[in-house]
Amino acid sequence: MARYTDSVCRMCRREGTKLFLKGEKCFSSKCAQQSRPTPPGQHGQARQRKASEYGLQLREKQKARRAYGLMEGQFKRTFERAAGMKGVTGENLLQLLELRLDNVVYRSGLAASRPQARQLVCHGLMTVNGKKVNIPSYTVKLGDVIGVRQSRRDIALFKAVKEGVGRVIPKWLTTDTENLTATVSALPQREDVDMTLQENMIVEFYSR
Repeated sequence: MARYTDSVCRMCRREGTKLFLKGEKCFSSKCAQQSRPTPPGQHGQARQRKASEYGLQLREKQKARRAYGLMEGQFKRTFERAAGMKGVTGENLLQLLELRLDNVVYRSGLAASRPQARQLVCHGLMTVNGKKVNIPSYTVKLGDVIGVRQSRRDIALFKAVKEGVGRVIPKWLTTDTENLTATVSALPQREDVDMTLQENMIVEFYSR
């Protein structure tokens, strides 16, 4: 499967906002978006033309896709799934993105960033209801318990989690840092998304 291998900080600079792809670095003075808040490339500091309606819609779609670490095909399939659900398509899309296993691992504080969470899942370190799951796009359900495999709980990353080094956990997750588990106690709502996104523009982009 194709994947992005260039500097992820370039993506934050291109979208003009922090996507929190580098863990603790994003909260420090070393953050590229903070030190160089211009688009990447030799013309990044040039005056930008006013974006068209299509351009604005594209940027919102790219921002969401890059933040959650999806390729274009994956993101479009997720949108189509959201469109087939009852309710507001944009909110359905964000809910499906939040319920991805790699995102839940990140949001529960078991990983420093979504890319790191994806790696942990792919390497078979995570479980869902006690069973190993190595598919980052796996959609967790209400009541599911996400945890760390017993044989991998002694690595430095998880020791730091036990010591309380982490972030604010969203209210739809209930965590147990001692046992390194997180339970989906509710479905994520629009206000639980910790990014500035205009999901209606994403809907408009795919509805053209």
